[in-house]
Amino acid sequence: MTYDKICALLEELKFRGMAGILEEVLKRTEKDGTSARDTLYELLAEELRYRRERSLIYRMEQAKIPWDWTLSSFPFEKQAAVQKSRIMDLADARFVERGENIVFIGDTGTGKSGLASGLLREAILSGKKGLFYNVQDRLDDLYASLADRTTSKMLGKLCRFDLLVLDELGYLTLTPEQMNAFFKLMAERYQASKSTIITTNLNYPKWYDLFEPKDMVDALLDRLRHHCVTIRIKGKSLRKQ
Repeated sequence: MTYDKICALLEELKFRGMAGILEEVLKRTEKDGTSARDTLYELLAEELRYRRERSLIYRMEQAKIPWDWTLSSFPFEKQAAVQKSRIMDLADARFVERGENIVFIGDTGTGKSGLASGLLREAILSGKKGLFYNVQDRLDDLYASLADRTTSKMLGKLCRFDLLVLDELGYLTLTPEQMNAFFKLMAERYQASKSTIITTNLNYPKWYDLFEPKDMVDALLDRLRHHCVTIRIKGKSLRKQ
């Protein structure tokens, strides 16, 4: 009866890590005469491990990374235009703690999205919260939020992510409202010292062909490049290889 009561309490408290090993630990304690202090420590340590594991799984699911690319699986040997040591220096995710941005500029298929998703995955493994998004999809969502007046709520949610990946910033079809929403998103993330990774095939001067007015683009680039690592990939398409 006492054991059942303990299990019920653990379930009510949602101590599922402890519940999973309780029977095994109690049997070993009775057999070996382990002290109550050591037994309690083992149970609490398992609960902590369980919660960290569940948190990691949740954050990985929440990030919505579309591919299984990791930095360890990226074919650096096939893309000589990418300096592996430079990428691996970013893998510890300290750039996120510093609120730095990363912009990958290169032609289609050169590995920009793979590197971005790999860095996002490393950041999540280090305990950060992140999200991967196609730029056009995100701007479409922001535009749709104008109709039900939830834009501020959506921007607030996006600004809570430690790292946001905006993939494929290219020649998009944008309304003035979408441009304004994008400017506001980047401005709010800058104010919150949150990191953003952008992949694009456009060098910075070409951004003026995508966004307008000019003074808004000036402000966007000023904030984005204030604390920023720009990585240009001038190489062959990995897809052709």
